[in-house]
Amino acid sequence: MDTAVHDIQQIFRYAVAAVHPANLMQQHVAVLPGAHRIRVADHIYTLAAEGKVWILGAGKAAAAMAAELEKILSKHFPLQGLVVTKYGHALPLKQLSLLEAGHPVPDENSVTATVKLLEIARQVQADDLVFFLLSGGASALLADVPAGSTLREVQQLFEALLKSGADIGEMNTVRKHLSSVKGGQLAQLIRPARLCTLILSDVVGDDLSVIGSGPTVADPSTFQDTLSILKQYHLQDQLPASLWQYLQQGAAGLIAETPKPGDADFSHVYNYLAGTNRIALKAAAAEAKALGYHALILSDTVTGDVHAVAAMLTKASERYRGPLPACLLAGGETTVKITGTGLGGRNQQLALEMGIAISGDPRLTFLSGGTDGGDGPTNAAGAIVNASTIENAVNHELDPNSFLRNNDAWHFFSKAGGLMITGPTQTNVMDLMILLIHPAPLKI
Repeated sequence: MDTAVHDIQQIFRYAVAAVHPANLMQQHVAVLPGAHRIRVADHIYTLAAEGKVWILGAGKAAAAMAAELEKILSKHFPLQGLVVTKYGHALPLKQLSLLEAGHPVPDENSVTATVKLLEIARQVQADDLVFFLLSGGASALLADVPAGSTLREVQQLFEALLKSGADIGEMNTVRKHLSSVKGGQLAQLIRPARLCTLILSDVVGDDLSVIGSGPTVADPSTFQDTLSILKQYHLQDQLPASLWQYLQQGAAGLIAETPKPGDADFSHVYNYLAGTNRIALKAAAAEAKALGYHALILSDTVTGDVHAVAAMLTKASERYRGPLPACLLAGGETTVKITGTGLGGRNQQLALEMGIAISGDPRLTFLSGGTDGGDGPTNAAGAIVNASTIENAVNHELDPNSFLRNNDAWHFFSKAGGLMITGPTQTNVMDLMILLIHPAPLKI
């Protein structure tokens, strides 16, 4: 294996391990000596003798978070509850129930799981303590159907949003206003019991109201914002009439808004950010240094279309004047407006954009990968590319630009080499972009 490819894979693995719930839960949650005391970061909960501990959750990392929290709490408290995760992300739980459901588009199991989770939430009593485990993916895994519409109509809207180029904040604004659980509404239901939400962020800037559509966080967005977003991306004509009518009714005040910042309903809520992309980047930098690279974190807030991001990263490599070999690191979440009929995801599309851009520079090796192990509707987390990848593809009569235009990066990398397949990682803190710069061409 190419030395640079080996190193870049190892740097990615170490970054992902740093934000795995096995590390994060142990760091942030502990049972204290004495009478029923639980510490979460610097927050201490004391349970009444009759108080129960509930664990609810949703997201790609929910099963792993629940398994670790069980290890910490189950020796001291009986636990009950339900977590919902994506197909293929399930783990065995001892006391809690677990359901798998559809992502990134909700399915019947998403609706069923949401009904069951809300049923459990209604059983919570005032003296109880509820942990809610939230990670990316919850917006699809917890899904309900507005009155007068169907699941298929909700699915059509989710699919249109995913292809529109809208960012995660915009998509989740829409999702929150088609739901009775998102946008702080779960917190309303659990009140007055104490609620502690442990969060892994898959959102640039770590806005708690956006992550997983913020079931336990006050929502600053409105129905009117939702209509504006749909118009901005020209989706109103693709929207089923029933959903458009529902949102218009909300904007007219005929349907209750999501609870807003300052609402007293959130005085019982403690939202704690346990895992972020910045943590993963710092771990990546540490491992890069251990491998002999000069590591530089460019940003953990990368956004925008993959073409613009590829141009930014290429310029960063051209402007770099520091020690070699070097490792430039970035994190965030890019967007792709899909116009082709191919198969891929934003990380694979970015890798292909980068591969074309750096094809004349054999010093560079690039990786873009989702920390959750998934990228779009594919089996890959992302892809690794360098000049030889593009050269080999051209030698085998594969046109990189043709695959790029057709949004078909998966088929390109499956033929040319470079797909990065990790399987579910049980965590989710957005994407990592790693660019290695060597002082001279490496022997392949």
